[in-house]
Amino acid sequence: MSESLKCFTAYDVRGRVPEELNNDIAARIGLAFCRQIDAGKIVIGHDIRLSSPDISEHLCQILTRAGIDVVDIGLCCTEEVYFAVFDGENNGVDGGIMVTASHNPADYNGMKFVAQGARPVSSDSGLLEVAQRAASEDWYNRSLPQQPDHIGRHSKMPNKYKYISQLVSTLDKDSLEPLKIVINAGNGCAGPVIDLLQQHLPFTFIMLNHEPDGSFPKGVPNPLLPENREETAQAVRTHKADLGIAWDGDADRCFFFDENGRFIEGYYIVGLLAAAILKRHPGATILHDPRLIWNTQEIVQAAGGTPIMTKTGHAFIKEAMRQKQAVYGGEMSAHHYFQGFGCCDSGMLPWLLVAQLICQQKTSLSALVNQQMQAYPVSGEINSTVADPDMTIQQIEEQYHDGEKDYTDGLSVAYLNFRFNLRKSNTEPVLRLNVETRADPELLQEKTEELLALIRT
Repeated sequence: MSESLKCFTAYDVRGRVPEELNNDIAARIGLAFCRQIDAGKIVIGHDIRLSSPDISEHLCQILTRAGIDVVDIGLCCTEEVYFAVFDGENNGVDGGIMVTASHNPADYNGMKFVAQGARPVSSDSGLLEVAQRAASEDWYNRSLPQQPDHIGRHSKMPNKYKYISQLVSTLDKDSLEPLKIVINAGNGCAGPVIDLLQQHLPFTFIMLNHEPDGSFPKGVPNPLLPENREETAQAVRTHKADLGIAWDGDADRCFFFDENGRFIEGYYIVGLLAAAILKRHPGATILHDPRLIWNTQEIVQAAGGTPIMTKTGHAFIKEAMRQKQAVYGGEMSAHHYFQGFGCCDSGMLPWLLVAQLICQQKTSLSALVNQQMQAYPVSGEINSTVADPDMTIQQIEEQYHDGEKDYTDGLSVAYLNFRFNLRKSNTEPVLRLNVETRADPELLQEKTEELLALIRT
């Protein structure tokens, strides 16, 4: 996005500390963002990474020196920044910055941005201009007065009461039963929120890695990686729990394990939540990403809703949620977006809603998803590092030239009984492959192996 700042992606900032992102670079980016959206008042929060408090504090100092009021909510989940922005819209809040690198390695950090009303900011809606401004030393020096006429107010607001109330208000508390749930916060940001939710719920929690710890004693929490799942799965089996939940570092994604400790792909959770939400909003629009689609489309159409495929990525889906007036949007990567939550993604609402479904239907998570999993088996997302991603995608397209193609995000090719999506990562130098079939696990294995051999040759 710019010649001197390599930390910009299509919809946020991610960079190695301190070479690609540090206090000064973050301050330049933060000020450029505030000027881009003409912000007079901004919300700032940060995750548990060791570099996050210093970056956040320096950012607050620079923005107030530039005359911008800062509402500092401190250590938080990413969605708490989103909530504070859309909840504070009537109180003059113009946007928010979350200091986080999500699931990236421990020596990384980053920044996520939303404008007024928690509206997204991506390369399609102003992030490119932010990158260009932040890369200019001249612009930064001109924009930061040495002797400012006005100093912005720095107020600290760590209280989570309104956010917790918003989450609890989505539930029918009378329908809840005393489930036993394994909770794996991964030493990330989820723990403090679970502690506050616990007093409102009849659930018994078995806590794993509960305390926030930016040194990541168990490694950076990313349950999408198979090697990071066994601890949660084993705890579910040991404690005979009803389900298990694990979060990534900034807790904007939650991942499910059924009562047998089996990991449930996020794809099936999208269909499950879509069906439940359509019962409350008949005929509504549901958004989904292009990586895996058949199960979601079938469920939404059967429930009388309208499925719409949209580009992958939180900033793009938030924008599409507003454009299409969708009540819910889901990505197979475990991002779930809710109209009633400012069209933003939440890592707390999905597990609360799934737990409520288990209680209301007096069933198990496996019973809720088994039929979906048999009807549309999937490969799971498989990453491959290649020398020339664009050339590889072109070669794959030529190899499968007779399939039905779609370019919403990367390359999707569909045949009668199998379909795949191949796309470049927005945050890592890899190609991501997803394959699905119609009730044919043998064909799934055959086509997955066939595609990986072509990609990796």
